[in-house]
Amino acid sequence: MEHRPVLETESNLVITLVADIVAAYVSNNSIRPTEVPSLIADVHAAFRKAGNADLTEVEVEKQRPAVNPKRSIFPDYLICLEDGKKFKSLKRHLMTHYGMLPEEYREKWQLDSSYPMVAPNYAKARSALAKEMGLGRKSKRKKTK
Repeated sequence: MEHRPVLETESNLVITLVADIVAAYVSNNSIRPTEVPSLIADVHAAFRKAGNADLTEVEVEKQRPAVNPKRSIFPDYLICLEDGKKFKSLKRHLMTHYGMLPEEYREKWQLDSSYPMVAPNYAKARSALAKEMGLGRKSKRKKTK
């Protein structure tokens, strides 16, 4: 492993980055030795130009929801605001595709904490099934010691 001295200034960082980029380019491309100085100058100029760019001109575009959040809840499905796809339950989709928890999703899209992660009819059906199975009730059997 290569040990490098601590970079003290921004110009040292630029020089190190230029050297690394040029070294990588030269090791993977065949160029004449007389072309190396101009390659170094071009890479360094690109860093200078990037450093002088007016960052206030760059606008970060805020992501827009795929559908209006008010129109994303239907009796049989929810529409994901990230990609516009229909789901009975959003929780797993959000985690597997976007690495998001329901709280993060609600925060990102400025949704109320009561915004559902499960379609209303699906939630009712699951609730009815659980009640039918006797879940959520205390056992009627007495435990013996």
